[in-house]
Amino acid sequence: MATTPTHEQAQLHLQVYEQRREARLRQARDWFFKNCFADNWNDAMRITAPGTEGGTNFMMVVGYWEQACALLNYGLLHDDLFFETSGEFFGVWEQIKPTIAEGREQWANKQFLVHMEKAAQRFETWMEKRSPGHIAKMREFMKQMRPQQEKAA
Repeated sequence: MATTPTHEQAQLHLQVYEQRREARLRQARDWFFKNCFADNWNDAMRITAPGTEGGTNFMMVVGYWEQACALLNYGLLHDDLFFETSGEFFGVWEQIKPTIAEGREQWANKQFLVHMEKAAQRFETWMEKRSPGHIAKMREFMKQMRPQQEKAA
């Protein structure tokens, strides 16, 4: 988007950010980045099974980012402003990406987290134009952090 955010987009952006600061969501986000590492659907279900604390944390995090990305994808949030200030969603997407196809198949829901996926694809293109190589470095960093997080869990 080559425009300046409108006042309404900026207000909505701040509201989305304010929700992100909610204490229980902060706790879920902390849990997610320390514990949510799965390479396949079976591992994902072991970590985030419905009805468990992990499942609740997972759904809080992905539900929040899916809603925020839906607002972005529908043009209610400004692309540049969102991408410049909300990169966490991309980290969430990168952690869950290996399991999404199986999850969509398991639940017969092709729409599960499609807004986050679409926003992540757009973010990757957006970032590569502005900071070539950043996405690759971020993925490398996340891979290096993964074993440390798994040992600490």
